[in-house]
Amino acid sequence: MLFNTIKKTSTYIASSIFLASIASLSSILLISNHANAAELVVNVNKIDTIKGHIMLAMYDNKASYNNGKPSQVARVKVSKAQQDITFKDLPEGEYAIKLFQDTNDNNKMDVNVLGLPLENYGFSNNVGRFGQPDYKKAKFAVKAKTTINIALF
Repeated sequence: MLFNTIKKTSTYIASSIFLASIASLSSILLISNHANAAELVVNVNKIDTIKGHIMLAMYDNKASYNNGKPSQVARVKVSKAQQDITFKDLPEGEYAIKLFQDTNDNNKMDVNVLGLPLENYGFSNNVGRFGQPDYKKAKFAVKAKTTINIALF
């Protein structure tokens, strides 16, 4: 009987140590994943008119890019001919960006009767001068600290 009690107690202790080790390892992995979060600086340049806001949408996959459902957004007041927009704690991976300068602050891209933009716009990799490019052409990799440049059209 004493042997069974000792056996149960040692099994309980071993299980407790095992579970505590798993919990500690999980915490370390979560912390290290957070520590590996990336930072992205988007340098928007060729801003001709110093007014309004830069409206930026960032997409983390082709489906969200095509459906217009961004994973991150930013609205930054234009105060100079070059604006930096920083995203911190991003998971490393592939992203694509669409942006425009909302010069009249109506929160939408204005177009003429033919549907052509009346406000300046841009995409990551500076593609899409004549319309929205495919995700494949606009995507870029974010690792650690990444800086990209987007010139307005």
